[in-house]
Amino acid sequence: MKTHGTLARSSACLVVSLFAAGCGGPSEEKEDPTAPVACASENNPFADKVASFVPGDSAGFGQDGYPFIVLGPPRGGGSGMGSLDVLSLGERGEIVLELTDIGVVDGPGVDLLVFENAFGGYAETAFVEVSEDGQSWHKFPCDPADATHGYPGCAGVKPVFSTPENGISPTDPSVAGGDGFDLSTLGVARARFIRIRDSGQNGYGFSSGGFDLDAVAVVNGSPICEWK
Repeated sequence: MKTHGTLARSSACLVVSLFAAGCGGPSEEKEDPTAPVACASENNPFADKVASFVPGDSAGFGQDGYPFIVLGPPRGGGSGMGSLDVLSLGERGEIVLELTDIGVVDGPGVDLLVFENAFGGYAETAFVEVSEDGQSWHKFPCDPADATHGYPGCAGVKPVFSTPENGISPTDPSVAGGDGFDLSTLGVARARFIRIRDSGQNGYGFSSGGFDLDAVAVVNGSPICEWK
């Protein structure tokens, strides 16, 4: 997948270098600045890597599968049960996910989905922030104390229905479940880092305390290699 593409590009560069050396002079081929950028052939709308993870107290669940447990598609359990394919952040724990091929862009409606394992009206909330460079962050408004109105703006509220086994699209907000975020709320055009921080107002104890991250999915996105 990505490794294959990297090796292919490296091999191509090596062939060009050897050709130039073998001819005793520079290659006559010149770069065309107007040529389209060659992007990875296999892109996916999920987190590609974990940039950082700082667990809080009562974290631990899911760490045996870390980091892959939060990469790739969600594995929702529906409204009747929560998925066990999750990483517990613990009290005020936080994780930063990085998108390396498809980034989030501001488009119509929801741009990003965050999946937890909420079910049966039981929520474990978290704050969500986004960044293009991993340095300057923009935080979505979230009220983890407002249970009456469904914890507006927070992640960890809605159950997750999408899983690879049932064919429900993880990038369709109308069926996937999870909590949606619209970059226009923040006046942000695009992002490739996502920071999720436990709100500190959840249940804690044992090793599965706080927000339980399943996955994230890009709804509106574009290849990062085309960004200028």
